[in-house]
Amino acid sequence: MPEAVDESGPVLRRISGNDVKSSAVPARTVALTYDGGPDPVWTPRLLDLLRKHHAHATFFLFGAQAARHPELVRRILAEGHEIGSSTYTGADLGSSSRARTAMELTLTQKTLAGAAGIHTSLLRMPLTTQVDTLCGAEWTAARRAAADGYVLVAADRPDRDPAYGTVRQFSQTDLAYEETKDLLGNRHADRFTTVTDALGMPAANTRVSAAERWQGKALIWTTTAGQAFTHAMTWVLLALGLLGVVRLLMLTVFARAHVRRLTRLRPGAPWLREVNAPVTVLVPAYNEEAGIESTVRSLLASTHPYLEVIVIDDGSTDQTADLATWIDDPRVRVIRQPNSGKAAALNTGLAHASYDIVVMVDADTVFEDDALYRLIQPLAHPAVGAVSGNTKVGNRRGLLGRWQHLEYVFGFNLDRRMFEVLECMPTVPGAIGAFRRDALLGVGGVSEDTLAEDTDLTMALWRAGWRVVYEESAIAWTEVPTSLRQLWRQRYRWCYGTLQAMWKHRGAVLEVGTAGRFARRGLTYLTIFQVILPLIAPVVDLFALYGVLFTDPVRSMGVWVAFLAIQLFCAGYALRLDREKLRTLWSMPFQLFVYRQLMYLVVIQSVFALLGGTRLKWHRMQRSGTAADQQLRQPSAPRQLSSR
Repeated sequence: MPEAVDESGPVLRRISGNDVKSSAVPARTVALTYDGGPDPVWTPRLLDLLRKHHAHATFFLFGAQAARHPELVRRILAEGHEIGSSTYTGADLGSSSRARTAMELTLTQKTLAGAAGIHTSLLRMPLTTQVDTLCGAEWTAARRAAADGYVLVAADRPDRDPAYGTVRQFSQTDLAYEETKDLLGNRHADRFTTVTDALGMPAANTRVSAAERWQGKALIWTTTAGQAFTHAMTWVLLALGLLGVVRLLMLTVFARAHVRRLTRLRPGAPWLREVNAPVTVLVPAYNEEAGIESTVRSLLASTHPYLEVIVIDDGSTDQTADLATWIDDPRVRVIRQPNSGKAAALNTGLAHASYDIVVMVDADTVFEDDALYRLIQPLAHPAVGAVSGNTKVGNRRGLLGRWQHLEYVFGFNLDRRMFEVLECMPTVPGAIGAFRRDALLGVGGVSEDTLAEDTDLTMALWRAGWRVVYEESAIAWTEVPTSLRQLWRQRYRWCYGTLQAMWKHRGAVLEVGTAGRFARRGLTYLTIFQVILPLIAPVVDLFALYGVLFTDPVRSMGVWVAFLAIQLFCAGYALRLDREKLRTLWSMPFQLFVYRQLMYLVVIQSVFALLGGTRLKWHRMQRSGTAADQQLRQPSAPRQLSSR
């Protein structure tokens, strides 16, 4: 800085190049100045203290704090004090860009205009005390501020005797309160006043126009709304975090209960007979030439020999029907029909079914040799109307495949364990599910009302009084999307159809017995965790990101890491239950940045599409016939049949 600054008084009234006009407070006069605030605790106490001693002061306020407490700004002025600017956020102007500096100063002026209808010409640069701290970058920032018409106010040394006149600088704290009290009793000072009054300068606070005042009010209202939103989001974030943790704990606890129920014999429990009844397998197919042959052959290789396989070709334009016909096995029948949709194809197959147990499968799924036998065993209980199998991801190469593998094991299958314990299974997946034929006919077959015909059918069975269970040992390998576009289309259809089914069966909440129990548990769970939470989650993520970047990064990151650790633990437990390797867990943290956001957007789009009355068309995924990739790579492990 120029030598003139180093030797000048604490108030820089004019800066022209390196020429400085400064002023110092006359003898026995103290210009009291307070930085920061207004503080809701200490500003009123300081004002009371100054009024008691008939003293006045200059308050250099932060614009952001003034927006939060405009009533204190008005009180400061009403009691004869003076207001100066200390920028909007207390930013170091020496290290700030020109744009940031301009914004800090302008926002503060607009806030003061909205709060009290004034403009101030006084500026105290944050992180500066005496004038000799205005060096280097700070001096450059000071020159810019002076060029905009500001009078820069520094301070004298704290130990300067008031007898010589001084500008005293305080913060707004308990220590400042005590030091002010001591100074007000100093006999070497006759006047305790504002900066401009001490120097005989024109008033620093001037009135603004009505337009400027309304602009300032708009800024304050926006700030207030932002504070209210931040406060609300803090509670929402806490509530959603607790809900997320509760869900993870529920999944783990009920999964453990499911395992104990299946593996431990209960005294007095009836022994259920072994089911060896013949089975009809329905395979609806539309342009599935890539995987239809491997699907049918895996069914024919089943250890349950009493079966017929009905392939319903739904107007395919490729060789799907021919490939199924060329399989030389009398147990296979192929039915061709014009393209009518999956639900219609299943109803066609149901009409041609020869046996009382019907298994519905997808044409891109490959089955373990004992899957059918294990799948139908729970039907030994007369109250069970449908059984969900265990669907695994076959083509899990690449990051997207691993993410879906984790979702199937940690999300779908762990959910199904909990749903069975709570008796509210909402979906028997189309990839592998067993049904009683009379139960299907009793609900009118497969409905064409929704795009999630499997969910719709399952909910209809519950409402008809049937139980739906999960058989984790009946394993089928399915092919999942290999691109984000395909994944989006698939999940959009699933989500949209599930919402349709939930709305269709909403009346079950008021029913009694099995139907009411399913609805009050299952539909409530789906509404909270698969609709409401995904709708709010993007805002929560943005708020958490804001916390990392602008508020308390350590606390925000700590919460995120803690939640991730709980998820990893639960996912590891799910993988262990499904006898899968834990090494896939390394990809889970990355899932939070892309995959989870995609799922949130799918739910949002589905909800708005449903509310807007959009009729979604069937989206078919491009098949490559890779459903059995993982099955062929890993050795088969012995599994115990669950006892129910």
